[in-house]
Amino acid sequence: MNLKQPQPLAGIVVVELGHSVAAPFAGQILGDLGAEVIKIEKVDGDDARKWGPPFWEGAASSFQPLNRNKKSAICELRDPQQLADLKRLILKRADVVVQNLRPGQVGKLGLDAATLMAQKPGLIYCNLGAFGNAGPYKDRPGYDPLMQAFSGIMSTTGEAGRAPVRVGASIVDMGTGMWAVIGILSAMHARRDSGKGGIVDVSLFETAAGYVSLFAAQYQSSGVLPSRQGSGANGIVPYRAYATRDSELVVAAGSDGLFRTLAQVLGHADWAEDARFVSNPQRVAHQDALYAMIESEMAQRTNAEWIALLDAAGIPCSPVQNIAQMLAHEQTQALGLLQDVPDSAMKFIGLPVSFDGARPPLRRRPPKLGEHTAEIFKSKKEV
Repeated sequence: MNLKQPQPLAGIVVVELGHSVAAPFAGQILGDLGAEVIKIEKVDGDDARKWGPPFWEGAASSFQPLNRNKKSAICELRDPQQLADLKRLILKRADVVVQNLRPGQVGKLGLDAATLMAQKPGLIYCNLGAFGNAGPYKDRPGYDPLMQAFSGIMSTTGEAGRAPVRVGASIVDMGTGMWAVIGILSAMHARRDSGKGGIVDVSLFETAAGYVSLFAAQYQSSGVLPSRQGSGANGIVPYRAYATRDSELVVAAGSDGLFRTLAQVLGHADWAEDARFVSNPQRVAHQDALYAMIESEMAQRTNAEWIALLDAAGIPCSPVQNIAQMLAHEQTQALGLLQDVPDSAMKFIGLPVSFDGARPPLRRRPPKLGEHTAEIFKSKKEV
């Protein structure tokens, strides 16, 4: 392997019948890892191409990073000839199919796992659904905010006493894409020995439910519903953001030892001996009082002053940065997270994994709609 260009999935062909975020993110990861990813689009393209402004070099800015390292081919699924060409493509070339079309659509088209795997037993077929493949909601559509609501994520996000808040990043969509890749790679590993493919099922709801697994355990063990903690956390105190003289700073003093040190840094070593704060359960019970005391002290200095003091004492802390600050930070730069896009002026955050010290490269700019249709759908003899 060329350590400067790690491509562990080179030679693997993925057909992505995907739109929006979840399936395209799975395809993006597989493409970043070196697979040839063929994105099948309808005549007017993935709807996400139009999810703007802002737009960036011809498509929505949010579409572009999700669809790098891919080829785009147009296929009108209602056209019998084009549908037949797509099936031939899958049966001839595909190692993996990733799909998140409307519930029931692939079955009507004969593009479902059972139909394709009957002709190609080694195929790995991944379904990304909304509510999963069983139950009364299995045929319902779903999107990230709906799942943040349905799963309970929203009920725990935001400030106490205020309306529920959606996590800004599309964590459910993107998390489902990640689970899809984990499932696909696991199925590929099993195929090495058996020669048989398999069906991987993931869904937005199952991903979202997984994210609240700790909250679920807390509720089942106590009967008490987790509350909204703002920047804090249920069951750990002190563990949140504070307003400083010039900005905001998160301080994570989540153990008795760290709390004692924090109390010293704040000039109140006696807090650690206060019966209300001697242990984490006591601090949780009296968090309103403790947080008010810490807030009063944190407001006296700037972020930079507190970071210097806290770092010297070994207390984990972080400024609350905006996206521009994160991108410009020396840590981001040192890791080489922001990567140049070939044949483009765009820059994307790269895959958050490295192999032998090298991050997988961005090999292709995001494709224009249908850019590779002629290449992908060659004559029947060639495909």
